[in-house]
Amino acid sequence: MTDPPRSPDVVWHQEGVPRAERWAASGLFGATVWLTGLSGSGKSTVAGALTRLLVSRGVATYTLDGDNLRHGLNGDLGFSATDRTENVRRVAEVARLFADAGIVAVVPLISPYRAGRDHARRLHVAAGLPFLEVFVDAPLDVCEARDPKGLYAKARAGELPGFTGIDDPYELPEHPDLVVAADQETPEAAAERIAARVGSETSAAR
Repeated sequence: MTDPPRSPDVVWHQEGVPRAERWAASGLFGATVWLTGLSGSGKSTVAGALTRLLVSRGVATYTLDGDNLRHGLNGDLGFSATDRTENVRRVAEVARLFADAGIVAVVPLISPYRAGRDHARRLHVAAGLPFLEVFVDAPLDVCEARDPKGLYAKARAGELPGFTGIDDPYELPEHPDLVVAADQETPEAAAERIAARVGSETSAAR
């Protein structure tokens, strides 16, 4: 995935208050936790457990759910490869802004293409912000058996062409920061592991 073109004649505006000063004044710290995996793997369930855990510990956290964002910000996008790429690009930009504001952005998003996930990481690295790619790993047959939204059944029936894992690829993460074996580990246990990693990463960044 190449970086998108920039608007012409636009210069980045440097705000007057440095990030470290903003974070220190509010007691906040930001990061992005990017949960990727097949539909039905349990990304949203893990995201919910993680958000509840972090909030219970006084950490400002917000979940940027992929389906929810398609009701507004990404409502103009379909599910072609081009639209999926743009979907991931937009979510990555929003997550970076949340993290910069001092919020832990939790992003459960299929994000099937490795290039899009790598681009999201580069955005955060360039901004000096912690980014954790978490692979929520569940076998396809497990995801199909769960099929909470009935999407696999529709895909198998030919009603959803280009469905990830059926007739469109899911590119496995090569070097995820964490792997959740979703068919073996409870969402709560996964949330504890992820939260511990968030704590160590944000401590280093502050």
